[in-house]
Amino acid sequence: MAKSMTKQRDEKQERVIRSLRILGKLYREKGKTTDLGNPKDTLIATVLSAQTTDAQVLRIFPDLKKRYPTFEKLAQARISDLEKSIKSIGFYKTKSRRLKELARDMLTRFNGRVPKTMEELVTLPGVGRKTASIVLSFCFNTPAIAVDTHVHRIVRRLGWTKSDTPKHIEQDLRKLLPKQYWSKINNVLVPFGRDICKSRKPQCWRCPLLHDCPYEPKTPNP
Repeated sequence: MAKSMTKQRDEKQERVIRSLRILGKLYREKGKTTDLGNPKDTLIATVLSAQTTDAQVLRIFPDLKKRYPTFEKLAQARISDLEKSIKSIGFYKTKSRRLKELARDMLTRFNGRVPKTMEELVTLPGVGRKTASIVLSFCFNTPAIAVDTHVHRIVRRLGWTKSDTPKHIEQDLRKLLPKQYWSKINNVLVPFGRDICKSRKPQCWRCPLLHDCPYEPKTPNP
């Protein structure tokens, strides 16, 4: 029994790694849209991207950064001014307050330096495990699994996990894969989800993982 379970786990791991390599060749770094080259900007952009598309965040970010280039400026900003700067993205009122709180915490608790550990990052306002994982992965080359809506949907469709919460999905993937693959998951599954494995109408006929995917019903070629 133990040998059979080990064999099944090994076969599953091989299938997942093969899939990540296939997608990696197609999408490479396309999933790193909120990687803005430094921890501060990446942290702020990822906080803003919650329940909003990365494209919307990237449209407003240059002006936001110009107005508030440092955590000090952000902490001193009036909420009403922040709201005007990010009004085009979802939940802008809540995010304006969180940005100001985040900036204050960064200054008072971390001397303005973005922390490098999951434990510290998730104590910041507006920062959950997904955001922390993105910052760790993009900015500090720390292996981390960021489970967003795309990752959540796709790993369940592909049969990589049966869990239904981001926390448990992350735990399952950590157990299944060596650390060297953790950061690749978000990097390739996000653009794959936007391009092919969409939420409502997945384009199964275009999918390079079609023969390894148990998801039903498959969407036929229109």
